Amino acid sequence: MNFEGGCYCGAIRYKAEGEPVMLGQCHCRECQYITGGGPNTFIAIPLKGFSYTKGSPATFTRSDLTRAVTREFCPTCGTAIGTRPPGDRLMIVKVGTMDDPSQYRPTVAIHTADAQPFHVMPDGIRAFERLPG
Repeated sequence: MNFEGGCYCGAIRYKAEGEPVMLGQCHCRECQYITGGGPNTFIAIPLKGFSYTKGSPATFTRSDLTRAVTREFCPTCGTAIGTRPPGDRLMIVKVGTMDDPSQYRPTVAIHTADAQPFHVMPDGIRAFERLPG
């Protein structure tokens, strides 16, 4: 899967190439903060296939958590671009930043134990209370 995208104001641009590791929705409470309440729709791809082509993101990593993720976002408009889990093997790209988000078809919902009553999961996708094994 190859795609490009960027932030709302255009200061950040990226390209992504490679076979997705996961196309999903995350319903965890942490993602609800980042999305404004809904599930986080994402494509996890190998980090080696992801690069910024314009601008540099700001980052945030919680210092009070072990194995905290690093969130990347536009320092100008605040658009959440993606998340890097510890280990630098994956980039978890936010679907809303894709130039053509219609390419996205979720196959899994994770952390459904934290889902809110108003969260919608597409019929037919696998759902896990936490991360799949």
